[in-house]
Amino acid sequence: MPADTFFITGDAEADKLLHDDPLALLLGMLLDQQVPMEWAFASPAKLRDRLGGQLDATAMAAMDQEAFVTVFCDKPALHRFPGSMGKRAHELCRVIAEDYSGDVSRVWSDAATGDELLARLKALPGFGGEKAKIFMAVLAKRLGVRPPGWETAAAPFSDDVRRTVADADSPEHLLEVRAFKKMMKAKGKGKAD
Repeated sequence: MPADTFFITGDAEADKLLHDDPLALLLGMLLDQQVPMEWAFASPAKLRDRLGGQLDATAMAAMDQEAFVTVFCDKPALHRFPGSMGKRAHELCRVIAEDYSGDVSRVWSDAATGDELLARLKALPGFGGEKAKIFMAVLAKRLGVRPPGWETAAAPFSDDVRRTVADADSPEHLLEVRAFKKMMKAKGKGKAD
């Protein structure tokens, strides 16, 4: 049974937001590159606070892009590259607003198969093949979203190796994920190897 929170950021409120708000989780995954995962996944809670206490894809998409990027760049910045990631997050919200009527959960709830879900995720701004597969594994392992064929579509991240944020279902398992990443980096390999 999936836990009712995540164990990523070290901040109980930010972790709970990831579980409770699909947009927060999607934005955390988007930001999870070139920064520690704790920073990436804590940023949606900070963004929510800077925007008056709510994450709303339609409202964020309606913001002027420069104004939205400024929110990302305010100190402390929400990412190592706040300008480019702020633009990408704004574009992601625009796609969610236009293609999914502002309801990010429709990205996965309306997908009939694992292949369809993978295609939908890969079509999102900032989601390449590996990130889309990892996010599918997050949805399946942490939230029980398992359309038929998800295991094959998300492979190798659908296995039992603790290698990504999808496998951090307790503070102890988060440590195992970190150790796996460190080991693979030392070997010059990626998470999928």
